[in-house]
Amino acid sequence: MHRSLVIVSLCAVAAVSVMSAQQPVTRADAVATALARGARAALGRADTAVAAAVLHGARAYPNPSISASYTQDVPHHHVAAALSLDLPWLRSARVGAAAAAREAAVYGFALERASIRFEVDTTYTQALAALAHARLSRRNALDADSLLAMARLRREVGDVSDLDVRLAEVNAGQLENTAADDSLAAIGALLAVQLAMGLSGEQPAITLVDSLTPPRDTVSSPVAEPLPVLAAAASLRSEERALSLASRSIFATPSLELGVDQGDPTGPGGLLPFIGLSLPLPLFNWNGGEVARARATRDRAQANLDLVRRESAAEAAGTRRRFAASLARVARDQLLLAGADRVAGMALQAYAEGAVPLANVLEAQRNAREALGRYIEDVRAANNAAATVRLLTASPQQ
Repeated sequence: MHRSLVIVSLCAVAAVSVMSAQQPVTRADAVATALARGARAALGRADTAVAAAVLHGARAYPNPSISASYTQDVPHHHVAAALSLDLPWLRSARVGAAAAAREAAVYGFALERASIRFEVDTTYTQALAALAHARLSRRNALDADSLLAMARLRREVGDVSDLDVRLAEVNAGQLENTAADDSLAAIGALLAVQLAMGLSGEQPAITLVDSLTPPRDTVSSPVAEPLPVLAAAASLRSEERALSLASRSIFATPSLELGVDQGDPTGPGGLLPFIGLSLPLPLFNWNGGEVARARATRDRAQANLDLVRRESAAEAAGTRRRFAASLARVARDQLLLAGADRVAGMALQAYAEGAVPLANVLEAQRNAREALGRYIEDVRAANNAAATVRLLTASPQQ
């Protein structure tokens, strides 16, 4: 009675999930939704917009200022306008630093988008594998219950002893527990996909459309520079331009002053024009702190580029090896799975005919379960390896 209640509960949980999950979602849909609604993508777009705004501000010319004053000394009235001189070597350095920072933000956003695609892709694959394990566990629980019923029937007619029934009960109870755990894991994996898409993670709201199948045996060809390296190189260029701007900013921006004076009773009437030039003198501040900070940041970006280049090359080589090995394991698993299923079916038929003991049936079924479980995990690993290769060979346009 307890086993039946557990199986009914599992079926009820699955039914509730299916009824509440009204939105079919493919892998491509999940990726597109994550890029459109995900928080990480929104942060990346905001960072890119900030960098574009900084570049727009760097290209703008300084506004002039005007001042008016009155003094008791003659002339009494003074009006002056000051215009900061945007020197060409300072302007080019400022605009160049802002443009390099925007380029680095664009590359960083491209890398973030590729990382989001990878995360959603692997999360989707993990959810498919979890659902496959849950279906396998439910089927195993039902098979174990059928085997228990068969053992009880044979005990009633005197073909087997109580030992077979006890073994079948233990086997059925263990598989029921596994089915319950796998059902919960499948729901958790489905909710993880929803969270990656930017949806609520409280209740299942989607169904996965794609199937868990082995990936193609070919992957993208390697690119000259992977996207992580391009992003690190863009950051280095941005820091180099920032260092150039800091080095040229030792002298502050000079300003040109134009104005008129009026109100000298002893002098000629009318307006008295004057012109002046303001030159800041770097007596106490040579911008040494900012230059040192920019130089240290540049050196850190250089070290990071070297590290990313080595790690990307090593990861790409290792991922391709893992991808090839996982495809070979999947091919072997397919052969082993077919053989294990045939042996399990033959053992069950032989037990029904009284030709073999129950222990042989349990061993054959365990081998079949393990073979299918390994196949699911190897297919998952192969798909994740293919996703990693796509991440490492992604271009900024993609």
